[in-house]
Amino acid sequence: MSPDQIGFALIYISIFLLLGKLIRIKVPLFQNLFLPSSIIGGFLALILGPQVLGKIASSFVSENHFLTNGVMTEGITQVWEALPGLMINIVFAALFLGATTPTLKKIWNYGGPQLAFGWAIGWGQYVIGLLVVLLILVPFYDIPPMAGALIEVAFEGGHGTAAGMAGTFEELGFPEAFDLAIGLATVGILSGVIFGIILINWGIRSGKTKLVKDVKDFSRLKKQGIMEFQNREPAASMTLRPESIEPLSFHFGIVSLAVLIGYVLLQGLIWLESVTWGAWTGSEVLTYVPLFPIAMIGGILLQLIFDKTDHHEVLDRRMIARIQGFALDVLILTAIASVSIDVIGEYFVPFLVLAVAGVTWNIVGFLILAPRIIPNYWFERGIGDFGQSMGVTATGLLLMRITDPDNESPAFEAFGYKQLVYEPLLGGGLVTALSVPIVAQFGAIPMLIVSAIMSVIGILTGLFYFGKK
Repeated sequence: MSPDQIGFALIYISIFLLLGKLIRIKVPLFQNLFLPSSIIGGFLALILGPQVLGKIASSFVSENHFLTNGVMTEGITQVWEALPGLMINIVFAALFLGATTPTLKKIWNYGGPQLAFGWAIGWGQYVIGLLVVLLILVPFYDIPPMAGALIEVAFEGGHGTAAGMAGTFEELGFPEAFDLAIGLATVGILSGVIFGIILINWGIRSGKTKLVKDVKDFSRLKKQGIMEFQNREPAASMTLRPESIEPLSFHFGIVSLAVLIGYVLLQGLIWLESVTWGAWTGSEVLTYVPLFPIAMIGGILLQLIFDKTDHHEVLDRRMIARIQGFALDVLILTAIASVSIDVIGEYFVPFLVLAVAGVTWNIVGFLILAPRIIPNYWFERGIGDFGQSMGVTATGLLLMRITDPDNESPAFEAFGYKQLVYEPLLGGGLVTALSVPIVAQFGAIPMLIVSAIMSVIGILTGLFYFGKK
């Protein structure tokens, strides 16, 4: 693979991101669904790539014609296939960099109800997925039991986590799980927005919402994804003088250092397992753990150092967020563009069963558990966790913004505090990364039992502690 191919692969990503944004501006349906440009651009690239345009063109042109690979060369598609696994490390390494760490008491008081609700839903996704696999998919479709973890991996983790675990799926002998997980993540985001808007309309009509009485007040610019002039803020702060180092370069270096720390930690854990647990039992789990959750720990360790030493506050959270956002855009676009349509077609019924089961559990969990666990503003706060459990954090923030446009409730603050505890474990954290290797090594039953216990702990803590407040 030549440097030119890598360069053109990056240029193509930029072009498809711009095309996705242009389509978002021009198509009202995508505006009403609040679809990110990266998703639109990813589907456009998928259509114009080898799997759709390439296959259609193959029926009319010679085998060596350039259109047999769509509008992209084979080298570009190879680069794109590798990028999601790289970009997810940047996304997770940046999660806590530049953010002030609050006290545990504040996290518990504000984010506790959200944590209990999210904990119940997240672990419950494993319960539902593993039950579906054991009762339906394994006996009737001969699907590997590890598919039971795909609902949580794809819904809670999103495209990034699904893409980041591609290597794990391949090493465990189920490479098709990558395409299924990416497909499920796409279903999750679409369902999160669609059902989220439906639930918000129901909540308004039935008096469940306290702050918003109508959802038709969104401006045209907001639907197009353009920031209104009066709401525009600096994207980042110039904390360093450019003549010494470009601030963007400095912050990217910090994120990269967090990834490197995570890599060293992971290799150390793998070695430790090989001489202890692995040597005693003949089985290893950490070998299959992807880098991104450990890169997140690297970011947390770096932030703890900055908390003690960064007296001039040179680490800017908004600059870190821009790097994280760019990496996430690249990740989502290339992951969707690289998904195998043939695999989803081959496993369509299992895919559909998992998708329906996951969506149903999230909706039922929101309607039944959220009002009984979250003591005040349950709808405004719970809808954010519902959105995250269906797709990504951005979906949850979007739905909360609709129900609380002026930030009058504790929804955003509580959601943020909940993430500090939740993200390192579920939603793409350590539990998510370990779940597939654990099921592969020890079977679905032990994971099902642990998941059920954890989900019940979340439900009982929410009902009998936070729910009584």
